[in-house]
Amino acid sequence: MSRAYTQLEKKFKRTEVLGEASAMLQWDMAAMMPKGGAEARAEQLALLATLQHSMMTEPAVADLLDEAEADNDLDDWQAANLYEMRRTYTHATALDEDLVEAMSRATSTCEGIWREARPNGDFARVVPALKEVLNLSRQSAQAKAQKLGCALYDALLDQYEPGGKAADIDPIFARLEKFLPDFLQSVLEKQKGKAPIRPSGPFAIEKQEALGRKFMSDLGFDFDHGRLDVSAHPFCGGVPDDIRLTTRYDENDFTSAMMGVLHETGHALYERGLPKEWRYNPVGAARGMSMHESQSLLVEMQVCRSDAFLRYAVPHMTAAFQGKGEAWNLENFIRLYREVKPGFIRVDADEVTYPAHVILRYKLERALIEGDMEIEDIPGAWNALMEKMLGIRPESDRDGCMQDIHWFDGAWGYFPTYTLGAMTAAQIFDAAQKALPGLDEDIAQGRFTRLMDWLGANVHGQGSKLSTPELLKHATGKTLDPEVFITHLKKRYMD
Repeated sequence: MSRAYTQLEKKFKRTEVLGEASAMLQWDMAAMMPKGGAEARAEQLALLATLQHSMMTEPAVADLLDEAEADNDLDDWQAANLYEMRRTYTHATALDEDLVEAMSRATSTCEGIWREARPNGDFARVVPALKEVLNLSRQSAQAKAQKLGCALYDALLDQYEPGGKAADIDPIFARLEKFLPDFLQSVLEKQKGKAPIRPSGPFAIEKQEALGRKFMSDLGFDFDHGRLDVSAHPFCGGVPDDIRLTTRYDENDFTSAMMGVLHETGHALYERGLPKEWRYNPVGAARGMSMHESQSLLVEMQVCRSDAFLRYAVPHMTAAFQGKGEAWNLENFIRLYREVKPGFIRVDADEVTYPAHVILRYKLERALIEGDMEIEDIPGAWNALMEKMLGIRPESDRDGCMQDIHWFDGAWGYFPTYTLGAMTAAQIFDAAQKALPGLDEDIAQGRFTRLMDWLGANVHGQGSKLSTPELLKHATGKTLDPEVFITHLKKRYMD
C-alpha cells in the first residue's frame, strides 16, 4: 500500500482517540458529573471537538487522500476505509472551526438546561438555548448541503445514516402511515378485555439492577469491558473496549427499566462486535444509526419480547422479586409484553405505536431545519400531531416535546433511524431464524451464542465495509423491505 494511505491511518487513529475521549466525558456528564461541573465540561468538550476538527481538516489530509485514491493496490477493507475517510473529511471541511466550537458549547449548555427543566416540563426555560442549537444546526446543514450537493435535511441525516435521503424515507414511512392506523385499531379490538395484570411493587432498585445485569451477561455483555449506570435518558455510550450503558429505574414498574437495559445491551453488543483489527479507523465503526438501532431493537423487540425469551426470563424475574400469583404467570407476561396501548413516551412505546412517535419527530425536525417552524411552535405542533396520530394529548411538555435528549444536544436528523432500525431488525432476525434452525428453543433455554455468532459474522464484524443497503443484503439477501416488518407485526399481534 502507498505511503499516503499509511499516513492517513495514523492520522485518523489520532482523531478517533480524541473522539473516544469526548465520548467518555459525555457519558460522565450524563451519568456522574455534578451539575456544578457543566461549565468546565463544556470547555473540555469544545476544546476536544476543535482539536479533532483541526486535525481532520489540515491541508495535508487532502493531499494524502488524493494520493491514496490513486493507489490500485488496496484490498477491499482498505479501499472501503479510504472511502469512509473521504466521507469523514468532506463532512469535517464543510464546517469552519468557529462553528464546530460554537456548536459544542451550545449543545453542552442546552443539554444541561434540559436536564434541569425537563422534570417540571419547563419548555420556556430551555427555549433560548435550544434556539441557539437550532440556529447552529441550520448553519451546519447549509454548509454541509453545499459541500455534499444535497438538501438541508439530508446533509444532517447523512451524519447518522450515510447516504440516507428523505426522498427514500418518505415512501417507507408513508407505507407505515397507511397500514398502522387500521392495524392499531384491529389489535386494540382483539386485546379488549384481555388486559394483563401488572405485578405490583415496590421493586427495589438494587434487585432491578441485578436482574438487568444477569440478562446482560447471558446475552453476552462483557462487564470487563463495560458497566451499567443511571441517567435521565437511557443510552449506550463509551467506546468499543469500554462500553457505558445507562438506564432509569421506577420502583413501581421493573419492566420498563428491564427492557431499557436490554435495548441498550443490543447497542453494546454491536459495538463490542465491531472488527478489532480496524479499531480507530472509519471502516471499523458501526454502519450508521439505522443499523445500530436495528441491533438494539433486534435484542429488545425481536428477541426479548418473544414467547421464547419470556419462557427463559419469567422464572428469573419471579425469583428476583419473590413474585406470587396470577400476575407472575408466563401467560400474563406474554400479554404484558404484547400489550398495545397508545402512550406519550417513545422509549416505553410498543412495536405497533412506536413508528408514530418517530414519524412525528421526523416531520417536526424537518420543518424546523428547513425553516418552516420555529422553536416556540414545537409544543403546539407536537401535541397536535400526537393527537392526530395516536389519539392522545400530553398534559405536560415533560411527557411531550421535552422527553428526548436529541434536539437539545444537537442530534438533528437522527430520529428516522429508529423506525428504519425497527424494520431492519425484523428483516435481520427473520434471516437469522431461517439460517439457524432451533433458534427459538435456544432462546427459551437462555442460550444466545449461536445468534450472537451469526450477527457477529453477518453484521457486527462487517463494520462499515459495506453501505447500509449492501450490508442488509449481505445479511438477509435483499435491501430494506417494509413488508417484512408488517408481516412480523401481523404474526405477533393478530395470529
